[in-house]
Amino acid sequence: MVSNQFFEVFLLPVAAKELKRLPKKVQKKIREFLVKLNQPYIISAKKMKGTENTYRIRIGDYQVLYKIYTDELIVVIKKI
Repeated sequence: MVSNQFFEVFLLPVAAKELKRLPKKVQKKIREFLVKLNQPYIISAKKMKGTENTYRIRIGDYQVLYKIYTDELIVVIKKI
């Protein structure tokens, strides 16, 4: 586990579209969370069962699904 290095955060096109459709207040909360994802291992998210390095976290009424690629130091937002 790499906890002291910063990761780059990317949104898949489908996640970016979903984010744009949300109310502005919710968008702001999710964007604030995405900034924190540059250190994904300090966030207490739930690991998705049956997947490798895929996590989910609830923000208000919404969930953010993301996958951590430790070797490349990348976090990919898969779905909101």
